[in-house]
Amino acid sequence: MVEINPTEIKLRMSKAINSFKKDLSGLRVGRASSSMLDQINVNAYGSSMPINQISTISVPEARLLLVSVWDSSLVSITEKSIRESPLGLNPMVEGNVIRIAIPALSEDRRIEITKVAAKYAENAKIAVRNIRRDNIENTRKLQKNSEISEDQKHQDELLIQDITDEIIKSIDDILLNKEKEILENTNQFLDKILNR
Repeated sequence: MVEINPTEIKLRMSKAINSFKKDLSGLRVGRASSSMLDQINVNAYGSSMPINQISTISVPEARLLLVSVWDSSLVSITEKSIRESPLGLNPMVEGNVIRIAIPALSEDRRIEITKVAAKYAENAKIAVRNIRRDNIENTRKLQKNSEISEDQKHQDELLIQDITDEIIKSIDDILLNKEKEILENTNQFLDKILNR
């Protein structure tokens, strides 16, 4: 009898969570972080390369990023890639170094960022649902080919759905925490203004 491997399904679905977390780490929540630029690719040497493969990124201050581009011929294309990214950054070139001042986030910008985070969450959920679909189709094929019983097919489908629900809940929890982190600073900012 053929049995499904719940561990393998969880492992595949967990990759969607890891990818989602990586996407979220690139979202700007008011403080400079070198991981903010992880999503940016630069057209260099005939291919699209992650920014950290053509430069050194440092955080000398809480609201400042420095991108030291190794090859001076790539400075302007790197600056353009940063400017055109959805991060809303305004890079300034000084020789081979690109300075990026991280402005304080407005409430509107924070709301925009939560929408981007929600989009990343939806992409992760789609990836998880695709894995669920593939596994359910495989289970149905096995039952159709008489390799498993109807009861086994039903149990396997329930198990696959349980794993899917668990992973989707994890994605929702991660998103909720990130939204709190993004919007929490807005509340603190408003409190400071109101309590002056």
